[in-house]
Amino acid sequence: MAYAIIETGGKQLRVEPGRFYDVELLHNEVDSKLSIDKVLFVSDESGITVGQPWVEGAAVETTILQHSRGKKVIVYKMQPKKKTRKKQGHRQELTRILVNSISVGGKASADVSKAAAK
Repeated sequence: MAYAIIETGGKQLRVEPGRFYDVELLHNEVDSKLSIDKVLFVSDESGITVGQPWVEGAAVETTILQHSRGKKVIVYKMQPKKKTRKKQGHRQELTRILVNSISVGGKASADVSKAAAK
């Protein structure tokens, strides 16, 4: 089973072909293709590749499925004995992406058709 570790939105994420993930907002159109080249680690049938910090020539091909907002997080600040209270809510903007393939050096090491066959 092939997978890669990518960086997007300041976070690292383990991705596999054929699965979808929610990441920080990406300013691209829905149903558009996106190539993520900040790949830190790739594992496939030929072995593992570790980047210093990025793997040279590696890319993860994705499709943007939708834009949404995450669950509401309540931020409550209070100063005791001062009658000061502040309640705020926050919803993070998210983008749902579908991973189509993982390629290293221009050669697709894993894609959706191989993942579906297993």
